[in-house]
Amino acid sequence: MEDIRYKPIGIIRTPFTDKKQTPIQPVFGENTPGKIELFPEYTDGLKDIEGFSHLFLIYHFHRAKECTLRMMPYLEDLERGIFAIRHYNRPNPIGLSLVKLESVTGNILEISQVDILDGTPLLDIKPYVPKFDRRDDAGGGWVDSPHIDLTRGKAGKHR
Repeated sequence: MEDIRYKPIGIIRTPFTDKKQTPIQPVFGENTPGKIELFPEYTDGLKDIEGFSHLFLIYHFHRAKECTLRMMPYLEDLERGIFAIRHYNRPNPIGLSLVKLESVTGNILEISQVDILDGTPLLDIKPYVPKFDRRDDAGGGWVDSPHIDLTRGKAGKHR
C-alpha cells in the first residue's frame, strides 16, 4: 500500500505546553480557551462555520513517542489495548477532539473546552452535527465501569 501523507491546515494554540498539565479530554478542559490559526490559503473553507456550536478537530500528535499496542489508560491501573483508549502513542498519531466554537475572525477561530498541546498541527476541521453525531444508545465500554475515577482526567491529575 502506498504511503498516506497529510499536510497541516493550521496550528492549534492553547495554554498547555506540558502534557502533565493538559486535560485528557475536552470535557475536562471545559473553561480552557484556545485558538486555531488556520493557514490563510484555507480561510475560504470557513464559510458558514459560524452556525455550529462545536467542531471536531483532527490533528497530529506531534510529541507522541513510539506506538504501544497495550497501555494503562489515565483513568485506571489496568492495561488496555491502544484502540480501546485515547492515548497519543498510536500506530498513526492522530488526535480527535470535540471543542466549542466561540467565534471566527478571518482565519482565526476562538475555541474553548480544549485538551490539546500548544503548537499542535491541525489536519482537518469537521462540524459537530447533533442530528448526525449524537447516539442515544452509545456505550462507553470500560469507561462506564463504576470504579472509574473521572476526577483523574482533570489537568495535573495524570500522565
